[in-house]
Amino acid sequence: MFSVDVSVATASLAELDVDLLIAPAYEERVAARLGELASTAGDSALAAAPDFDGSADAAVLLYAPSGKARRLALVGLGPSGKAGRESLRRAAAAAERLAAKYGVASVGLALPPDGKEEAFAAAQALVEGYMLSAYRFARYKTAPAKKETPSLERIVVHVGTGDADEALRGAERGRILAASVAAARDLVNISPDEKSPTAFSGMVADLGARHGFSVEIWEKARIEQEGMGGLLAVNRGSQEPPTFTTMTWKPDHAPDAPPVVLVGKGVMFDTGGLSLKPTANSMDHMKADMAGAAAVVGAMTALARLDFPRHVVGLVPATDNRPGENAYVPGDVVRMHSGKTVEVLNTDAEGRMILADALSWAATYDPSLVIELSTLTGAQVVALGSEVAAVMTNDRPRPETRLQAMEEAGRRTGDLVHRLPMYPHYGELMRSEVADLQNISSRREAGSITAAKFLEHFTNYPWIHIDLAGPSFLHHALPWRPKGGTGFGVRLLVDFLHAHASE
Repeated sequence: MFSVDVSVATASLAELDVDLLIAPAYEERVAARLGELASTAGDSALAAAPDFDGSADAAVLLYAPSGKARRLALVGLGPSGKAGRESLRRAAAAAERLAAKYGVASVGLALPPDGKEEAFAAAQALVEGYMLSAYRFARYKTAPAKKETPSLERIVVHVGTGDADEALRGAERGRILAASVAAARDLVNISPDEKSPTAFSGMVADLGARHGFSVEIWEKARIEQEGMGGLLAVNRGSQEPPTFTTMTWKPDHAPDAPPVVLVGKGVMFDTGGLSLKPTANSMDHMKADMAGAAAVVGAMTALARLDFPRHVVGLVPATDNRPGENAYVPGDVVRMHSGKTVEVLNTDAEGRMILADALSWAATYDPSLVIELSTLTGAQVVALGSEVAAVMTNDRPRPETRLQAMEEAGRRTGDLVHRLPMYPHYGELMRSEVADLQNISSRREAGSITAAKFLEHFTNYPWIHIDLAGPSFLHHALPWRPKGGTGFGVRLLVDFLHAHASE
């Protein structure tokens, strides 16, 4: 995925020398589009009319004897009035699914000649859709299965009358973002026995060295020195020591201003601790409990590769949560990095324990904004399902602006988020009789919100909380998201931060 070459072509479609040419079309423009493609696919394009109506996700594969392209994929965008970037991503993904069995090495993506999206956005969306759909995790496949992995090497974006330079910029941005999402997906999908906190931090260091952001890794002694009691408590049942990883991107041209800090939950595997999870449909996919951390790593990778012109810091507290002989227990009172005390009532509410220390440490940067991502609650999945994450914020200046900006970034990227309320009365449910806080609510209701209210106690700056438990790991594939780790949040963060930097 990292080696795909992206270019732009402006010659006629018939001259595009690729294994597969992808031609999106709107419902009401199908006849005209097929007429335009006749020079590339000959009469077969016109003959496809009964089988192709341009509806969303419609796809037809043809062979193209009249042009240089070996195959032509007609893909539907739906009605033009409802189409947008997500329609382009889905169309490219539909074509990729058609092409997957042929192992095509070169792909042409034809921008719709009458599209509403500008060349930059359209090219980015098409490249993202194809590459995100082409992702395969084959690390543990034996040799025969690996032969099925697509061998994509080259993407050519065809621009008819648009701005070729803008299309190239958009295509390159889409390539980088898709590759960064792939890196995040890989981190989630890697087997737990290869993903200890130390091993994970080493993977982050490798990405930093490759792409130009700095990485500092704290081992257990430094974590103890800093008094990160929440992270240390969760780690007590594990044979693997914890780490705390700091990623820094600060280019020379960045203004001298407080950074944005990204915080990701890094529970490498979550058994629930002594509050043990059931295996089926719960513990069996808890290698994904570090998807928030993976999203932060993927975003830092993309920001560095895109030469983002602002100072950004990424923080990942990392540990397993296991029921070892020294594991923390319900009833323990833990002193956190901030100095506050927490009564543990459920050891499976571990993510908030390690995040509280990271959020407290984030204050040392005097940040302009902190965005924290975590697979925090099953209640998020119950409330919003597997395609939409929950977003919440604290009562610091401009909360409505923050929420609106994140929701808009979600609509642009397809990483959808929806706000939940943070009224003060939810916080009352986290009060403890013996400590400052308890780590679960005294009631079952509003679990995603009460978890966020717990974290809010450890913030004294503008803070956005994203609970991505549902969309971060899928049990069924979606148009451009595979089963398993999805990399949700990477493009969301990058899009949000670019808009935030332009304000």
